[in-house]
Amino acid sequence: MLSFSNDAEAAKALQQKYNELKAEIAKVIIGQDDVVDAVLISIFCNGHSLLIGLPGLAKTLLIKSISEVLDLKFSRIQFTPDLMPSDITGSEILDEKREFKFIRGPIFANIILADEINRTPPKTQAALLEAMQEKAITTAGKMHKLDEPFFVLATQNPIEQEGTYPLPEAQLDRFMFNVLLDYPKFEEELEVVRSTTGNKSVSLNKILHAQEILYFQQLVRRVPVAENVLHYAVSLVSKTRPNTELSGKMANEYLEYGAGPRAGQFLLMGAKCHALIKGKFSPDIEDVKAVAKNVLRHRLIRNFKAEAEGISAEKIIESFL
Repeated sequence: MLSFSNDAEAAKALQQKYNELKAEIAKVIIGQDDVVDAVLISIFCNGHSLLIGLPGLAKTLLIKSISEVLDLKFSRIQFTPDLMPSDITGSEILDEKREFKFIRGPIFANIILADEINRTPPKTQAALLEAMQEKAITTAGKMHKLDEPFFVLATQNPIEQEGTYPLPEAQLDRFMFNVLLDYPKFEEELEVVRSTTGNKSVSLNKILHAQEILYFQQLVRRVPVAENVLHYAVSLVSKTRPNTELSGKMANEYLEYGAGPRAGQFLLMGAKCHALIKGKFSPDIEDVKAVAKNVLRHRLIRNFKAEAEGISAEKIIESFL
């Protein structure tokens, strides 16, 4: 078990571990710095992340690499239209003694890669929803607790909508971050092609263990926050709610619904962790801004006018910042 003489010492240890994680992941993932930052922050904040990007942008490889540098049990679930809830949670079978025995499904792991999560029907998505929120699953009337730490890192393809089931807003809201992956820069793509077409194999070292992650999650919660930063985070969320007392102009014009209180909680947690990994002991407004797009983009429901005029969620968030 980790022990430090004070939280300042623990904060420095977290920053060091974070830098080690980044260096190890960079052996496999070239570029995508902001995406790696977001996923690691969500892990230290005990949150889930949804990665959205075109095919071939290394979403699955990124999550798999992160699972390799963390000494945790990893499970990959490939979501398909015929996937049933029991395929995720597990099911009861009759054993040789003619007694019911529960066989655990792939959800019983620390890191879950939910690949192409929008390819499965709402019934199966709901099975994952309980696990994400309650850190437990219910089957045959019995509740089974999941091991801590527990993260769902999901991927989604934004262009191929045939045969997909949009994630319900309730499930989207369970994700701390919605992270967009873009094409790599030219120099990065050169390096990707060079390194992946040779015979060089890379093995990743384990950097963090389960107990260390749980300790750092508690450390992030203990980070003090100035009143003005708290006020900024809550007022930022309030600006997204159309036709309310604090709503922003863009919200009234382009949004159907804004973000709920969970957005404010995630903004503050994300800002705390962002401050720690940058070597600060308390977040400022810049730390809130740094995580704002990832926290808010999937919580804003645009109206028809926004869709017609091509006003993106990012543009609306930028107006609030």
